[in-house]
Amino acid sequence: MDFCSVYIPVGVPTYHLETAQDQFERSCAMLRSVDPEIACPEEMLLTLDKLRSFLDGKRPDLVVFQNLTFANAAYMSEVLRRFDCPVLLWTLREPVIDGGRLRLNSLTGAYSAANTLSAFGGRAFNWCFGAPEEASVVSAVKATVAAARIKKAMRGLTMSAIGHTPQGFGFGRALDTELMNTFGVELESIEARELIDMAKGYTDEECAEYLAKSAACTCGLDKTPERNRLDHARLLKAYSDYVSTHHIGALASRCWPDFFTSFGTPVCTVLSMLNDMGVAAACEADTYGALSMWIGMQLSHEPVFFGDPVALDEGESSITYWHCGMAACSLARRDTGAVVGVHPNRKIGPAMDFGCEAFPEATIFRIGRKPDGSFRFFIAEGSVPDKPKQFNGTSIVVRTDRPSREIVEDSIRSGFEPHFVVVKGHHADSLQVLAEMFGFEVCRYSVDADCGRGREK
Repeated sequence: MDFCSVYIPVGVPTYHLETAQDQFERSCAMLRSVDPEIACPEEMLLTLDKLRSFLDGKRPDLVVFQNLTFANAAYMSEVLRRFDCPVLLWTLREPVIDGGRLRLNSLTGAYSAANTLSAFGGRAFNWCFGAPEEASVVSAVKATVAAARIKKAMRGLTMSAIGHTPQGFGFGRALDTELMNTFGVELESIEARELIDMAKGYTDEECAEYLAKSAACTCGLDKTPERNRLDHARLLKAYSDYVSTHHIGALASRCWPDFFTSFGTPVCTVLSMLNDMGVAAACEADTYGALSMWIGMQLSHEPVFFGDPVALDEGESSITYWHCGMAACSLARRDTGAVVGVHPNRKIGPAMDFGCEAFPEATIFRIGRKPDGSFRFFIAEGSVPDKPKQFNGTSIVVRTDRPSREIVEDSIRSGFEPHFVVVKGHHADSLQVLAEMFGFEVCRYSVDADCGRGREK
């Protein structure tokens, strides 16, 4: 599904049109630098007739509504009458304050537009203020476009729940109707034993290419007993075939105890390979963890880390995230590579066993589901320092911008789930905008969390 954004610059001809025209041209240039495909009008929309003519035939996924000058509520009403999509309300800074003529009066127009948005059932919207070249405006546009793209892409996403969550891990469960109604995501379900049975039916020859692919991406797979190597390849083919046939973009897979007790080989490295193949794959059947991974991958265009918060260092303000043996091979430290070992508890391989590479900007993220059924976003930013593997399994250390003790203590007291995603890059603004588009609470832990609605830290 192609993404479509529309720039709607409105005003009235009684203000200083030379200044408005200059702002219009600069705005078009900036918007096209962020989204080259954005639909921009050939001229300013200074009457309702021109607005209606421009809107005819369009079906936008994002509206950038800008008051070039003051415009009354009829302009926004016309937009809302036609479209039900995210809105970025952009207010221009008054360019000159010299005791003379008010040139634009964009700010009053913003109040009129926002009042109309509120009157239309309290439509959620994002807001930015400033001239086209101001860094805060460019950042707001980038964040809003990224969020709107994800919201649109969700409506084409099919997820899979492979098996049930283990006892005591109910936080990872999701209803198909809930995912569809809230996010527009389709959820299908399959039992883990069905994929195990598929895997058992393959010959070694049919799985040879999958074994070769895993060997090329990892270090030390040859040290795994032959039976487990071959069974890993069978599982990887089963999961790959299932994902391809059913067009799965993200999945949450049961892992223990079934793959140890019923199959004799863990699924950890299979899920790791899928993440490198672009499929967001979470273990322990955590559906909202998998959706969090998928969102992180849409923002960074790279695999993300999925794990438990297991260690806290107040001195360096860091949190260590770990998991038993699942992480994309491309996340591994370059000096070690994606080392293969055994599951730290079950002592069966192949399972991943490495520390993650350093990167200068990181975002910690989780879609949380509260006991009342409402959703919230956990968002924190920081960096990943150069650290070796912390424990047997896979691990990553995040040095947080806000004190790590504060983040851990508050998120525990708030009842967040014990799985989080670590994403390359700083994406807090885009995630906050996305949360606001859905009307979710935001629990954001960053140095200058000062934008948007919701609870911020």
